[in-house]
Amino acid sequence: MTEHSYKEDMVVRKDLDFGITSDDIPRYWMAGDPFKTRVFDGVQMTFPDGERYFISSVRLFKDQITDPEMKQAVRDFSFQEGQHGKVHSDYNDRLRKQGVPVDKMLAVINKIMQGRLKNYSASYNLAMTAAFEHFTAMMAEMFFSRKEVMAGADPRVRAMLAWHAIEEMEHKAVAFDVMQKVAKVGYGMRCLAMAHATFNFTLHTLIFTWIILGKDGFKGLQRAKIYGKGLWWLMGPKGVYTRLFPKLLSYYKPGFHPWQTETVHNYQAWLQTFNSTGNPVLAGEAMYEAAH
Repeated sequence: MTEHSYKEDMVVRKDLDFGITSDDIPRYWMAGDPFKTRVFDGVQMTFPDGERYFISSVRLFKDQITDPEMKQAVRDFSFQEGQHGKVHSDYNDRLRKQGVPVDKMLAVINKIMQGRLKNYSASYNLAMTAAFEHFTAMMAEMFFSRKEVMAGADPRVRAMLAWHAIEEMEHKAVAFDVMQKVAKVGYGMRCLAMAHATFNFTLHTLIFTWIILGKDGFKGLQRAKIYGKGLWWLMGPKGVYTRLFPKLLSYYKPGFHPWQTETVHNYQAWLQTFNSTGNPVLAGEAMYEAAH
């Protein structure tokens, strides 16, 4: 197997319509389960600000990039991330209508990211971006490799997450390549940034889920029971998050490169359906149906 065995073509797709603004999407769109729904909601809430941070971190090195192929990859990466931000911003409007304190929660996230850009080196911010990109590229594996994870989800929200996961797999090596080939980030900083990113991602997921459930009206013992049961689904021995540890740990291998990570098996089902229909919701359903 060569170093870049699983490279996929990066495709720029724009103005996709998932019907996210529709009023008939259930509040608990994830099989009627408050915890599972709010885990997804809390994670995706940060995407618009996160995408802007990723783009900013990579662009700090744009003047040092001389390779035409890498320059184009950075442009396509930035465009894909910008489209993700637009769609997830629309989704966040749904959450605001439900009484979720989106702006207050995102103010904290934005302050943290602006603090990173101000206080950390450009190289470390890029290393953080490469680490988070590894996380988002694993979304496809976490959410869509097994049918049971997304069973009972509203097809429109599931399709939105499927599309995002697809494109994260397509550009998963862009920030990493700029980090290694242009910024010349070493192994130590790469590992430190991944440990930092893992801690941040996990902490924000747990805190945001707890906060949103509270705003939903679940208080005291009731919220604690929902949360405890949900944590077993998320982080138990066979939890959704736990199953990612082998792929997460692979990032720490000295010779690691993102293209060494196999693309999720139902990627082609999404791609073929979208290319033939132009409909991202149908493509999301095809990906879901092709899951194990």
